[in-house]
Amino acid sequence: MATNTNLTNGTCNNNKKKIFSCGEELKEKWGSAEAIYDPDDEHLNIEGKPVMERWETPFMHELADVVTANGGRVLEIGFGMAISSTRVQGKLHENGYRNIPEHWLIECNDGVFRRLEQWAKAEPVKVTAFHGLWEDVVPTLDGNLFDGILYDTYPLSEAEWHTHHFDFIGNHAYRLLKPGGVLSYCNLTSFGELFKTTYSQRSLPDLDSEERARRLFEETQIPRLIEAGFKRENISYHLFHLKPENGCNYYSHDVFIVPRIIKQ
Repeated sequence: MATNTNLTNGTCNNNKKKIFSCGEELKEKWGSAEAIYDPDDEHLNIEGKPVMERWETPFMHELADVVTANGGRVLEIGFGMAISSTRVQGKLHENGYRNIPEHWLIECNDGVFRRLEQWAKAEPVKVTAFHGLWEDVVPTLDGNLFDGILYDTYPLSEAEWHTHHFDFIGNHAYRLLKPGGVLSYCNLTSFGELFKTTYSQRSLPDLDSEERARRLFEETQIPRLIEAGFKRENISYHLFHLKPENGCNYYSHDVFIVPRIIKQ
């Protein structure tokens, strides 16, 4: 069995079908770039990138359910279209956790943050919102602070396309979680590309879509989670079936991975 624990973007090229072109870097201008929500609020684009789409809702709710399962204080990194955030609020309210300290959110884009501020005014659980790159905000937060963390931000460069979530997980997630706290995350643009290449049906013709998803997570994600300090027995995931919207150019697979990582 071949393994692929050292994630890279492979041979750098300017294939127009890929989300990022060779060497593309967006971090310096992402914060002030215009956030474009379409009239029906079905798609969010920034700098021409498909940041989030409404069809993702069932999957995003699944991730939110994982990190709210134990109640308590929840941190989300990335706000987007408020899909997971609204679910987090609903779960905390529904399960009687109104007395938790608060729902924390980090968002770096100016336009998305303005939407976050308006959204927060109507939510039942107090929101503490931080405006800035998570790389700047997270180091200022105390350790052992959160019962649940959901990381879902957009990659801001071709170089970190497949690995930006590991920068957070490897350097901060374990420290920020309380003992027993739960981490979940997604990087759909990365997984979507890997399902077209290394873990495609063409590359692995003897495996069905679920088997290829399992191999992707076990080969590319679990080793890095262990390096970050999580024990193998506390790393799990389940598969979630959802058909992406026709024409979606960042994810075309019908199986999604829902991680559940616990700090012991």
